[in-house]
Amino acid sequence: MTPREGGAAKRSQPLEHEVEPTVASEPPAKFFVNQGLVTSREDVQHLLRPILKQTVSYRYHRGRDVVAHGTGWVERIVADEPDMSTYFTPISISINVDSFEHLEFETRPDQLLVYTLVQGDERVVIEFVPGGGDEDEGHGVPRQLELDLGGFVQMELLGLEGPEE
Repeated sequence: MTPREGGAAKRSQPLEHEVEPTVASEPPAKFFVNQGLVTSREDVQHLLRPILKQTVSYRYHRGRDVVAHGTGWVERIVADEPDMSTYFTPISISINVDSFEHLEFETRPDQLLVYTLVQGDERVVIEFVPGGGDEDEGHGVPRQLELDLGGFVQMELLGLEGPEE
């Protein structure tokens, strides 16, 4: 049977100019698209960079229970600083990536990320806080906290002057 008769012709050996396709067994570096589980401290630090100096909400889970939650300002994200703790408070947040085994992340429908820092059966879920009030700005767009100086008065204090000579 020839190829023109509807069958497939078989070759016993590949031609010299043909190259066998190669399949890489493992890529040289990991890659993630819109979601993933990251264990490298450098990757964790780079993935968390967008929340630096931003207002975020956090939920602290132990097992299946939500133990604490709040909203705070991310002041710093560090690695390789064993003397610095990780803390989440309504006023400020400081994250030492070495406090956690890994980071899980996923992309929300509004294209913002949800970060989950995991250590054993404990995890902290971090999300951007949507911007408020301004109709000109898009909903859910992260923004920096603003200092409201409207209720403050500037005063100049003069020092006591000694007797003039």
